[in-house]
Amino acid sequence: MPKPSDLLQGTLDLLILKTIAREPLHGWGIAKRMQVLSGEALSVGQGSLYPALHRLEQQGWIRAEWKASDLGRTAKFYTLTRQGKKQLDRELRTWARLSSAVRLLIENA
Repeated sequence: MPKPSDLLQGTLDLLILKTIAREPLHGWGIAKRMQVLSGEALSVGQGSLYPALHRLEQQGWIRAEWKASDLGRTAKFYTLTRQGKKQLDRELRTWARLSSAVRLLIENA
């Protein structure tokens, strides 16, 4: 069985954008939500998640703001920007085309 990190290659940006589309989350919250919603199949390590968050912030797709977390600690919460919402739409369309093509290939091979 592939390692969970193998499943994320090339899709991490999409998963992060989709995860924070509902509400602002801090890094650990993003990783935990991905893990829970995927039925524990996907696990994103800090070494992948935080560089991706930094890259998405540099691209203007997400914005970070320091706020108090549920535990009373200060954490960086990430939200989508207007550009991020547009990028999420592009990523979702690309994913739909790719997954459809893979499904066709598997069913017809």
